[in-house]
Amino acid sequence: MAELDAMVVGQVARDLVLLVDEVPGPAGTAPARRRRELLGGKGANQAVGLAQLGARPGLLGVVGDDDIAERLLDRARADGVDVRAVLRRADTPTGLILDLVDARGRWRYVEDLPEPTLLTEADVTGAADAVRAARAVLVQLQQPPAAALAAARIGRAAGRLVLLDGAPTDEETAGELLALADVLRADGREAGLLVGDPPKDAEAGLRAARELRDRGPELVAVEVSGEGNAFVWPGGELFVPLSETPTVDTTGAGDAFVAALTVGLLRDEPRERVARYAVAAAGATVGHPGGRPALTREAIEEQLGRIPER
Repeated sequence: MAELDAMVVGQVARDLVLLVDEVPGPAGTAPARRRRELLGGKGANQAVGLAQLGARPGLLGVVGDDDIAERLLDRARADGVDVRAVLRRADTPTGLILDLVDARGRWRYVEDLPEPTLLTEADVTGAADAVRAARAVLVQLQQPPAAALAAARIGRAAGRLVLLDGAPTDEETAGELLALADVLRADGREAGLLVGDPPKDAEAGLRAARELRDRGPELVAVEVSGEGNAFVWPGGELFVPLSETPTVDTTGAGDAFVAALTVGLLRDEPRERVARYAVAAAGATVGHPGGRPALTREAIEEQLGRIPER
């Protein structure tokens, strides 16, 4: 396999997005104002975002042996994602995520992600050559801890940039995962699992990021829900407020953030610019329903102009 810029280790699923004015109560019904059926899952979303930003991404995940899987893989190929490492699991339905979004941008997920659609340690070690072939390894911690740890070990042993997305809370693997990571990205809820409480403001976000950086990663990005993102790296730190953008659906904003963060780091751009670039990418995703990113240069530049200066 030719060298890739990034290998994303994570979920592949069919996303069904329904927009409604109000979510119905028990025994109620509601018409859908809009319906979208997409290639989704955090792994696929991040890989698509990487491709849109000019990187060469690969994807390591699991789909079933059904017709839906073939359609999703065709879509990923068309998006510029290398899917040769994606596993087709026999006698397994491809994962499904229902994203129900109301008129105020509040989402509810209903997921059908059977255990066979998750990666195993053996799956990851079997794809070790593909993981080593990438300059960066993006590990989503929604996958089983043994699989995540295997991916991080392979990436670190090969001298690749290892980025963790999520909260390593499994007691047996959390310490080693953080020690193996170059980068940790955690949303507000995940940060709360790691440091005790979700950060409520910029200073709390920076405090959480400092604490997590002390556990191993060189760069830590922590979300402060509704406010922005705190970044801490050797010799610097920065809080970047959210862009002033009307929100339709926050699904996928974190995935766009991770994709842009990775691209900025691979380009070795100044960390302040990397931080603003990542927040801008997230902002470019919240204005449409569903987690699929739409990261054009114009969208990123527009969002950069919307981020308030602090």
